[in-house]
This record gives sequence, C-alpha cells and structure tokens, in this order.
Amino acid sequence: MLFNSYIFIFAFLPITYAIYFILAKYLGGEKAIIFLVLSSLFFYSWWNPTYLILMLCSIGFNYFIGETIVKFLKQKNFRFAKLLFVIGIIFNLGLLGYFKYANFFIENFNTVFDTHIKLDKIILPLAISFFTFQQIAYLVDTYKGITEEFKFFHYALFVTFFPQLIAGPIVHHKEMLPQFLKMENMKPRLEHILVGLTIFSLGLFKKVVFADSSAQYSTPVFDLANTGETLSFFVAWGGALSYTFQLYFDFSGYSDMAIGIARMFGIHLPVNFFSPYKALNIIEFWRRWHITLSRFLRDYIYISLGGNRKGNTRRYTNLLTTMLLGGLWHGAGWTFVLWGGLHGLYLVINHIWHYFKNYCGMQFLDNYSLWKLFSWLITFICVINAWVFFRADNISSALRILEGMYGLNGISLPNAIYTRLDNLKSIFDTFGITSYIGGGSQFIFTYLWVGILLFISLMMPNTQQIMSRYSEINSFGHALFNQGVASNILTFRFNSIWAFIMSGILILSIFGLARVSEFLYFQF
Repeated sequence: MLFNSYIFIFAFLPITYAIYFILAKYLGGEKAIIFLVLSSLFFYSWWNPTYLILMLCSIGFNYFIGETIVKFLKQKNFRFAKLLFVIGIIFNLGLLGYFKYANFFIENFNTVFDTHIKLDKIILPLAISFFTFQQIAYLVDTYKGITEEFKFFHYALFVTFFPQLIAGPIVHHKEMLPQFLKMENMKPRLEHILVGLTIFSLGLFKKVVFADSSAQYSTPVFDLANTGETLSFFVAWGGALSYTFQLYFDFSGYSDMAIGIARMFGIHLPVNFFSPYKALNIIEFWRRWHITLSRFLRDYIYISLGGNRKGNTRRYTNLLTTMLLGGLWHGAGWTFVLWGGLHGLYLVINHIWHYFKNYCGMQFLDNYSLWKLFSWLITFICVINAWVFFRADNISSALRILEGMYGLNGISLPNAIYTRLDNLKSIFDTFGITSYIGGGSQFIFTYLWVGILLFISLMMPNTQQIMSRYSEINSFGHALFNQGVASNILTFRFNSIWAFIMSGILILSIFGLARVSEFLYFQF
C-alpha cells in the first residue's frame, strides 16, 4: 500500500487512526498497541501476503534471541550471551544475503568460473534491508546491555510501525518504545493531527508534483543509454540532473510523509533528510542525506571496524569499506558497488583535504562566499556523477551517460534553438557545437524544470525549517544558501493563510494521484 494512493489516504489511515485511539480509550493501551501491530502487518502484506511469513519469522526469532541474551547477561553468563548474539547476527545477515544477494553472487560466480549453476529467481521481499538493519541494531544494543526485557507486541510495533516500515527512517528501540508506551500519546491531540497532516501534505506534494514530474525527463535518457544509444552533452546532463532531483524529492517526500503520519499518532520519528544538496562537502552531504542510514553505518560498521582510532590509513580503509557495504546495501549490482565506492573515495579525499587545510592554516577560506560556491559546485557535481551509476541499469549504460556529460560524444542543440542563436554561431563553431532535428520542446522543458527544482532545493527552506515551531531542526556547517527572510515568511503557523495554502497543496497533490508511482527507495 502506497502513501500516495487513494486507498491509503481515504481508507487505511483514517480507519486505523480512529480505531487505535478508540481502543486506547476504552480497552487500554495494550489492546491499542496490538491493533496497531496487526494494522501495520496488514499494510505490509498489501503488496504480497507471502512477504508476511518472512517478516513474522524474523520478528519472532530476533525477539527470542534478544530476550534470551538479556536473561543470560543478568545471570552473567557472557559466553552463551555472545553465542546467541553471533547466531542472531548470522541469521539476519544470512536472510538478507539469500533474498537480496544470492542471484547476484551466483551470476558473478558463473561468469568468473565459467560454470552454469542455476538458481530460481528470488523475489526480493519488500523492506527487508530496513527491518533487518533495524533488528541487527537491536541485537547489538541488547548484547551491549543497553536494552531491557519488554513485551513481544511492543517489540513487534518497534519493527513494524507502518509509517517507517518500508523505507525508514531506520530507528532505534530506545527512541521509539518509550514513545509508544507514553500514556499521553494514547490520546489524540489536535496539534499532532494538524502538524502531522501538514508535514504529510508537504511530502505528498514533493512526491506527486516534483518527483514524479521529473521522471518524465530522466527515464527516457537512461532508457536510451540502456539500448546503446549515443548521448550528446545536453541530453546526458538533462537526464542526469532530472534524476538527481527526482530521487531528491522522491526520498524527501517519503521521509516527510513518514514523519507526518507518525506525528499524527503522537510519535516523533528522527529527521532523515535535511537539504543535502546544500552541502558544501561530501562529509556534510552524508550528514544530511538518509541521516539514519548514515548513523547506522557509522555506529555499527565504521566504528566496529576501528573508526579513526588506528591511524589515517586504517581510517580511510574503514571509510571505503563502510561505503562499499552501504552501496551494496542499496542493491545487488555492480552499479551500487561503484556508487558506494565513489562516495567512499570522495570521503577519503574530503578528509585528506580537511587535514591539509588545517595543517596549512587555510581555514580562512571557509569565510569567503566564492570559496563556498566553489565547494558547493564540486560537491554537487560529484554527487550527480555518482547518481548516474546509482540509477543506470548497468555499468555500460552509466558510462554512456558520463561520456555524453563530459562531451565525448560532442555538443549539440536542437535545431529550433540553434537557428535562433545565429549571433553565437562563431562561438558554436569554435567549440564544435552542432544541431539536430527535433527535441526542442523536450530540451526547454527539461532545463526549465531542472532550474525550478534547483532553485527550490537550494533557496527555499526545507520542511523542518518550515515546521520549526513544531518539529526538530538541525544546523549544518558554514551556510551558503541562507533562507533567513524566506524562512521567516514561510514558517508554518496556525492561521487562516496557512490553512488556505496547505489545503491547496493537499488538493493539488490528491488530484495528481491519478498517476500513482512507487517510491524509488522501495526497491532497496
């Protein structure tokens, strides 16, 4: 069931919401929690009921392992606690490895060793990466003595809570379970409803209007590359930029909708997305993009590998390893491995540059707007290049697009535009710019749309800033794109003007649901 669908907005959500609070009022919180678990399982099984069996087995096994580890730790039986912890981690990684990576491994094994091992196509269960990582974090924290015993349905709700079940954020038990058990959250509050609905509406608008509209400009370009078509400079950049903003607003929209729905239930989910395209370096980008995944990779992989405690060489190796695994987490394909490897390399270079800058006393550069603009541009271009591998069906397709982006296939303009720029013909001839028949309107609409979304993503306040009176807000680094005035004007308030604005946004979004599309992160 998609957040951006009529059945979710007009049936599942209001019915679940009403019954949950009615049960909490008349039958108590425990009955309401059980109902919310069952509702979340129904939400998950909507795509394919067979997925439900795997999820229930995963939840039951991890709950049993976790509770048993707690008991052994209380008895100071650390040997058996460690054994169970290892079994739990192997189970989770084995489950993820089989369903997500078995086909990938067999295909590559056959290629390398010229074998013909056959394995039936394994259907990837929805959200397996998210709920597996979440439960691995739970087992790690349990083994460290951070968690305590709690009831099965409390644990099940932590894993299955439908707003964050499919594509995150990846949450910790310690930030979720206390909220579920608060009696004040068992009563509906008008502020939670209005704030949650506002955040949800902003997310829905991003998905339906911005992300889905960008797809019509990105998908044809990547499809052409996949067929072996040669792409010229502007066509390749148009496709890469369109996907850059499609993914941005798709994931940002989902994150907002998840946070908004949870807020209606009185639950505060962690911020998962904070204007990453405003970042002035890759380190900052990863503090803004998929924040909870970055937190998981840092806490459970990078630090476990040794972090920065064993010298710079080991630190950079750990960074590369962590990002390679982060890339592989997104998908079983070499394009994802390359995407993760690129970001690992970016991070290493970024850390080396920071060391060099501090060693040479060049921190003063951070105070100059021109330097900030240069830093932003380099960061943004690096991110776009990596997104090409992330989106492409295979490495060959990605390389075709990159060839076009860097002028290896020449630079061409649609003839309808080329002929209107006769006064620039001498410059065009100097740089070898040619023309081609057709595609004029596609060219104009692509770059007009990209320009609009670039302005919005850089110059407008994000959802957390708009809702700063009622939600968590973060602060990042040296600001380049300062929305001081815009943030003041566009800060949400409970008044008639904002009621009119949000009603319009919600209505426009609902009208746009005729072309329902899945969220891009659902495939991970």
